[in-house]
Amino acid sequence: MAKEKFDIQQHVTNAIIKAIEDGVAPWRQPWTGGSGAVFPLRANGEQYRGINTLMLWMTAQQKGFEAAHWFTFKQAKEKGGAVRKGEKSTLVVFYNTHETEDRVTGEEIKVPYLRGYRVFNADQIDGLPDEYYQTAAAEAHDFGTLTNPILEAFFAETGAKIETTEQPKAFYHHSRDVIHMPPVSTFFDADSYYATLAHETIHWTGHKSRLDRLGNGRDREEYAKEELVAEIGACILCATIGLTPDFEQSGTYIDGWLNALRNDKRYIFRAASAAQKAVDFITVAQDAIQQIAA
Repeated sequence: MAKEKFDIQQHVTNAIIKAIEDGVAPWRQPWTGGSGAVFPLRANGEQYRGINTLMLWMTAQQKGFEAAHWFTFKQAKEKGGAVRKGEKSTLVVFYNTHETEDRVTGEEIKVPYLRGYRVFNADQIDGLPDEYYQTAAAEAHDFGTLTNPILEAFFAETGAKIETTEQPKAFYHHSRDVIHMPPVSTFFDADSYYATLAHETIHWTGHKSRLDRLGNGRDREEYAKEELVAEIGACILCATIGLTPDFEQSGTYIDGWLNALRNDKRYIFRAASAAQKAVDFITVAQDAIQQIAA
């Protein structure tokens, strides 16, 4: 039986679909700075381009790689390094053309072809020169984006603890029960900042001391469901506080989770219900704090 030919284009397409399903989309970041914004580099320092940039961005974000440089097995060895046992490579593609004779006209023509090869991030390799292990981090741009006093008051009155540092990541830290946000000035606009904060605040409602919706965070399906709740909840909360939800971006994100959850067609209804409860909890908490202050 003939061995099935490896389809590079289908492999790349499947990888991108999986990234969207897993909620790992490096293009979905409305602020600047961080390793996710750094262009991946070849062993010789040249910048990857096109689809390879996207593929390596996705892998770096999924695996937590912070180094910018990527090596073939041979290149790593030539630099004095050794790929650690058990590390998995990432596929990148090489485009080129070859000359052949046109069967009809007999003229020489150039025919494009695609070839794949495998690379490893410097973080997967031991023994490389020190400069290859330097953390890759794009400079966060200061857009001069300012806070909105009304929205600042709204989120403060939920009772959620919100900390801001130069770390270019937005997340809810479950064990510390803290929302972390990058500086508002690094966001493209204030609406993006507060939409992101809304998403993380929905996560905050899931703490065991509140709606008790969060599991241990290790189960992939439960994590996917919680992200779906947070995204739907963020859309509802944005509409509640006068922001226009980014339905195009959220729709793509949610569609990925729905595909990942296709074996549970009823969950979208439960997720929407859980999202509404989270929004209700936030608004009730805000009202309670306002009454105490009064």
